[in-house]
Amino acid sequence: MVLAVSLETILIALAVLALLGVVLEEVIHIDKAKTTLLFGTFSWLLLFIFPENPDYRAEINHSLRENLTEISTLWLFLVAAMTFVAYLNKKGLIESLLHRVMPETISERRLLFFTAIFSFLFSSLADNITATLVSIALILSLGLPANKIMRFAVLVVFSVNSGGVSLITGDVTTLMIFLAGKVSILNLFWLSLPAFIAVITLTLLLSIGMNGRVRIKKQARPIRKLDYAIATIFLITIIFTIAANVLFDIPPVLSFLSGLSVMFIVARLFSEDNDQDPILEYIRYIEFDTLLFFLGILLLVGMLQHIHALDFLVSLYQFMPPVFANYLMGITSAAVDNVPLTAALLKTGIEMNLTSWLGLTYAVGVGGSLLVIGSAAGIVAMSKVPGLSFARYAKYSFLVLLAYTLGYFLVLWLGSLIAY
Repeated sequence: MVLAVSLETILIALAVLALLGVVLEEVIHIDKAKTTLLFGTFSWLLLFIFPENPDYRAEINHSLRENLTEISTLWLFLVAAMTFVAYLNKKGLIESLLHRVMPETISERRLLFFTAIFSFLFSSLADNITATLVSIALILSLGLPANKIMRFAVLVVFSVNSGGVSLITGDVTTLMIFLAGKVSILNLFWLSLPAFIAVITLTLLLSIGMNGRVRIKKQARPIRKLDYAIATIFLITIIFTIAANVLFDIPPVLSFLSGLSVMFIVARLFSEDNDQDPILEYIRYIEFDTLLFFLGILLLVGMLQHIHALDFLVSLYQFMPPVFANYLMGITSAAVDNVPLTAALLKTGIEMNLTSWLGLTYAVGVGGSLLVIGSAAGIVAMSKVPGLSFARYAKYSFLVLLAYTLGYFLVLWLGSLIAY
């Protein structure tokens, strides 16, 4: 028994070290994917080597297999979705379309609204990192004053995080909650309205004092027919994934892998899939460090669930109603990465109604916007925008909190109407 208690203590300490590695990534200069993967795999090795009872190894193996099955479903879906986005981003399709639709001159206030709407919509289709990179690149190309760029950067982070919560292609935590069977795709659509209202509210607050005009340099690149074709396949795949899941309960991972295979075949039919530009090579352009981070985190959370170390999270929901607990979880996600936080909550088996699950989905997806280090979008923005620091971003945290709070309680209101 002493051995078992000491082992659990060691395993919890490894999880804490992994979490510290994520939080202090910019300080220790070690990619969070490396630290989480190391501690995630090492913790399971310790479980096998030092079981509480030799007969428990079969139970440990069963838990690990279940954990890996959940991870593989998430992984394969993300690989398919991110390959589409990697291709379109590498070909410059998104930037080209943006420059074609934007006027030569635009007011700063209109540009702020344009940025908010684009970031919101694009992040629903693409991953948060790509959506942030494209949006920030557009802003930096306009030569705005540094103090105004800060406002745009804050808005991009909030808009990207808000746009991703209503579609499983837009945010990993939304996908995780959907795969756990807590919400349906149709339920998630309702999140888009309050999330969009919150984005527009923050845009209005940030637009105060923005009275100048901006001249936009047209930099549209030529777009090939194949690029249009693959963009169309991507949109059709998303629509088919939603319809197939609603009508036939087809898992989204199967639909997206099918769409990816169509993309490969179409590229071949266009005679563009050659040795100089093989279509399969675009899988290499996806953020594998992000995927490895998810792998390490989910291994750690699976281990913590196996040793019942996550039971303390349930106590929070026993002491206060889910409406307040979920709100606090969203704020907590600004300091603790939302992926392990969401995974931990799902592993505890907390029972909530649909309204509360929608509230949690919004909270953990958007709450990270409160601090620049609270989300992948914020980290990317901080690395790309000169002068964007923790302190400078924090000057706008109160405005972000107001928008987040409005969006959260609008989600609860809409959720109550759906349940009714």
